Amino acid sequence: MYRKHLSSLIIFSVFSLVFISCKNKIKKIDKSSPKPNIVVIYTDDLGFGDISANGAKEIKTPNIDILANEGVRFTNGYASSATCTPSRYALLTGVYPWKNKRARILPGTAPLIIDTTQMTLPKMLKNKGYHTGIVGKWHLGLGTGNINWNETVSPGPNEVGFDYSYIMAATQDRVPTVYIENGDVVGLDPKDPIEIDYKNNFKGQPNGIDNPELLTMKWHHGHNSSIVNGIPRIGYMKGGEAAKWSDIDMADHFLKGAQDYVKKHKNEPFFLYYAMQQPHVPRTPHPRFVGTSGMGPRGDVILEADWMVGEFMKTLKEEGLLENTLIVFSSDNGPVLNDGYYDDAVEKIGDHTPAGQLRGGKYSLFEAGTHVPFITYWKGKIEPTVSEALVCQMDLLSSIAKLVDSKVRVDDSQELLNVFLGQSQDGREDLIIEATTRTAYRNGDWVLIPPYKGPKVNTFVNIELGNSNEYLLYNIKEDLGQQNNLAESNPEKLEEMIKLYTAKRGTANTKVKQLELK
Repeated sequence: MYRKHLSSLIIFSVFSLVFISCKNKIKKIDKSSPKPNIVVIYTDDLGFGDISANGAKEIKTPNIDILANEGVRFTNGYASSATCTPSRYALLTGVYPWKNKRARILPGTAPLIIDTTQMTLPKMLKNKGYHTGIVGKWHLGLGTGNINWNETVSPGPNEVGFDYSYIMAATQDRVPTVYIENGDVVGLDPKDPIEIDYKNNFKGQPNGIDNPELLTMKWHHGHNSSIVNGIPRIGYMKGGEAAKWSDIDMADHFLKGAQDYVKKHKNEPFFLYYAMQQPHVPRTPHPRFVGTSGMGPRGDVILEADWMVGEFMKTLKEEGLLENTLIVFSSDNGPVLNDGYYDDAVEKIGDHTPAGQLRGGKYSLFEAGTHVPFITYWKGKIEPTVSEALVCQMDLLSSIAKLVDSKVRVDDSQELLNVFLGQSQDGREDLIIEATTRTAYRNGDWVLIPPYKGPKVNTFVNIELGNSNEYLLYNIKEDLGQQNNLAESNPEKLEEMIKLYTAKRGTANTKVKQLELK
């Protein structure tokens, strides 16, 4: 009897200690303190397995690891899409990208795909007294079509909620290869106007096909139009010579832009969307990073990006802002090695696995397409933890709105503030993920991929796309690598998932346009 009582007492004591310990770890946000700054650091094509905090052994990312190890590292964090434009659309609007037919990989001349009347993350924060800025990659379209790059380009970031914008229009591999500040091309000589065409070259202008002798980087597929800095691009460009960027300086350039923004607005609450270009192609590390990874340019620019994160964090600390800044770190989609250029990414990958244990990659409906690094960090407010909660970048809008006492909520964006602050593990119940207009469905530990026509593998990038003539059903808690299709052996679960998915998505998604890489 005594032993039974003693045993019960010990169990109760242990439970009490655990409860008290957990309770003490949850730090409530003081609403009387200054409004917290919000920073989103967004990488481009960084895979779940590309950071050492998520298990990478062949590459070290110490600065990103600090965020992960001292914040909330999500093991089930998602971009909304397996390609960049849709993910960026969802991040800023809180809306599923498949609801917007224009939310696809865009040329540099595409019109703005965010409605200027639409609620956005920066617009919500601006309405709450925040100064809002973007530095880096945009890729959500500019203007209304037929852009004149020699005049102020509008609408753009400034018309959807950003007070300040310093961007490239699309991607590093697409023209126009210039920086744009608040709608104006930086450094443009009016006597040398910019002309852009995505179909036809300008007379007398060299290109990647006809002028291989001018190339410093060889194209593999698609990237064979205008040559800038020895690199063949997507699309044709003429003029604007004084305004063209230096590729090897781009990371430093955007870092300085982000640092300058912080320093200028440190005395007021701010939201900064720091959209890095790494490790998207063309991979052009600064000379001081060349060869540092042993994996070629892709590995080098990941190390470069990690260093940029560290330098940016130093700036926040030096300006006395670290303890009052919520930082979100993530990627727009999963990894890809050869994405248009021969740059030794495949040949020098070694034992490194950019997707970790996940199947697929960029463009894919398998997990590696959207299951990405996802970290929240707030020094002194968030206790270090690893969270298995299901979260999506879409959820940031409603969640941050709760943080700043805004009543704004967007239907697709779930309010998960306590999850992002590490105070709860109750994330999403389900999520529809997208890849090149195709969609799949996650509910709990289960993932359903509907049948889609088309090739199983995109041979250009050597990535499984998730296309199949039959339903694919996986339990990713037991089978993270999605090797065992349970559709046939578990018909009841299959039927349940189809019903849930169809109720939210409908059936129109079965007819989709095949992916074309250019």
